[in-house]
Amino acid sequence: DLAIKLARGYTGKFKIISARGGYHGHTGFALATGDEQYRAPFGANLPGFVQIPFNDIDALGIALDNKTAAVIFETIPATLGMPLPDPDYYKKVAEICRRVGALLIIDEVQTGLGRTGKLWGIQNYDTVPDIIVIGKGLSGGIYPMSATCFRRQYMDFFRQNPFIHISTFGGAEVGCPVAAAVLEESSKPEFLRNVNNLATIFAEAFTELKKKHPRILVGLRQLGLMMGIEMVNENCGPLLTKSCYDHGILAIYANNDKRVCQLLPPLIIDRQVAGEIIFGVDAALKDTADFLGLK
Repeated sequence: DLAIKLARGYTGKFKIISARGGYHGHTGFALATGDEQYRAPFGANLPGFVQIPFNDIDALGIALDNKTAAVIFETIPATLGMPLPDPDYYKKVAEICRRVGALLIIDEVQTGLGRTGKLWGIQNYDTVPDIIVIGKGLSGGIYPMSATCFRRQYMDFFRQNPFIHISTFGGAEVGCPVAAAVLEESSKPEFLRNVNNLATIFAEAFTELKKKHPRILVGLRQLGLMMGIEMVNENCGPLLTKSCYDHGILAIYANNDKRVCQLLPPLIIDRQVAGEIIFGVDAALKDTADFLGLK
């Protein structure tokens, strides 16, 4: 919500563009950027919000105009099934935004803090956004934390409007040291090296699993340990989630593309635990294919 408020307040513009099938939250402006299924029970959507297909630069070029305050994307949309954007997609998005004076907001709630093998997922695309949103892992599993980071010049908006965004529980004196420690650990080369080493293990394993389970497994959508297990139809995702759970693995299906299960292991595991996860997924794939009667 803060990122969108800042974009509208700083630019004086109103239009917000997001990805169809993406997800940024269940409240306020964040809810307005998402799909109808999440907001329909509460009435008509707020004005000024437009959705386009993800990774479609032509669609963005058509939608983006001089009334646009911001474009907001998840670096890799998890709820959409973790589709990987083209290598030059975000460079083109940033260029089009600059051309019309719109801000680029990147949601790194899931891809940030080392998940993709770099501190920020957007670094894989050599792009610096105007605003970046962080959460989940920033808490370190200890104290709920989120952050909205932005270019220095946008601070002028808050100086002019000092009470425009306040919160009863804002400040987080306990949480800030936790977040600082998370950032320090996540930035360490040895931490990121472990993520990339694990990513190689999973990539190699899924190459073999695809050969072993051709009736159900299409492949692995992967950037570091941001992974989506792609399967042959939409019945597979919910059933694989259940089967993985039975084998001790938490892998939630992507609600906006139920062919895909999200596989997001902790970033601090070792080779042995990775092997245990792969073993469980192997068994779960077989059970799911058998249950569905796939040939």
